[in-house]
Amino acid sequence: MTIYKNGSRGDDVRRIQQALKEAGHLTDAPDGIFGSRTEAAVKAFQNKAGLTADGLVGPATWGKLFPLQTPEQPAISGDVDARCLGLTGSFETSRPAPGCFSAVTGNFDGQGMSFGALQWNFGQETLQPLLKQMLTDHHDVAAAIFGEHLDTLQQAISSDKATALDFASSIQDPTGKKVTPLWKDMFEKLGGTPEFRAIEVSGATSYAARAATLCREYDLWSERGHALMFDICVQNGSIPARVREQIQTDFAGLSAELSPEEIEVEKMRIVANRRAEAANPRFVEDVRKRKLCIAEGRGTVHGITYDLATQFGLGLGRIAETG
Repeated sequence: MTIYKNGSRGDDVRRIQQALKEAGHLTDAPDGIFGSRTEAAVKAFQNKAGLTADGLVGPATWGKLFPLQTPEQPAISGDVDARCLGLTGSFETSRPAPGCFSAVTGNFDGQGMSFGALQWNFGQETLQPLLKQMLTDHHDVAAAIFGEHLDTLQQAISSDKATALDFASSIQDPTGKKVTPLWKDMFEKLGGTPEFRAIEVSGATSYAARAATLCREYDLWSERGHALMFDICVQNGSIPARVREQIQTDFAGLSAELSPEEIEVEKMRIVANRRAEAANPRFVEDVRKRKLCIAEGRGTVHGITYDLATQFGLGLGRIAETG
């Protein structure tokens, strides 16, 4: 399971905080952000429960906090593209899969509102096609979720961008940063359906295709290699020509005595580091941490601990050749 610690965020952290509050160890209102006060409350709870007071919420502490529950586990099913989207979506939203497929954010970036694993939005007109497909292909499912509000949504996405942005503004609080609870709940339910999750995977097809092309270009053959290139396409667009030359030079220096699996990992590390170093200086280390997490199969990104093989089924198995 995910290890929750200082810096972690999300719905599970909010659940942890609520349990700590009910146990009398935390006075603050749950906000989904694991900070120093939450860490101190965890340690106090662990001391009382006879656990090692390390401030980390792992299986033992979770079991004491929620004796009859298990934490939300990331999605590991589906084809490699679905699993890659789940991983990159977790990075993008800071919500472990499958929660990333339901992520809803307000107008923090001037795009009206954003939704889903890759934060499709109204401003760039990337969200409207996904919602239209859902209402066309699975109208009954959408109707069950949105009920009397379905017509409002239908009208918002069937006109121009300005209408969609006006709709987004109408369902947010006065600050324009948070979607109102009613609409947030409905959108989260939508993102939790297998029908819309499949539409999100379909909506990321172009990234998957470009990732496959990059894998062939750099001779990466594993599912984890595909995940690395998929994440590069989403976060960074591609790999510039000058960076490609650096990568190929580094590849040439790899020992011929390494096994195919060792070469694959070393190549991914080279790609991860070189692409990170080419990023905006403000984001170099963030990009590096994210890319090395994929290259090495595990790591911590934005306070969330990942094990790609366990959580996403993304290991060093050979990916089927795609067109």
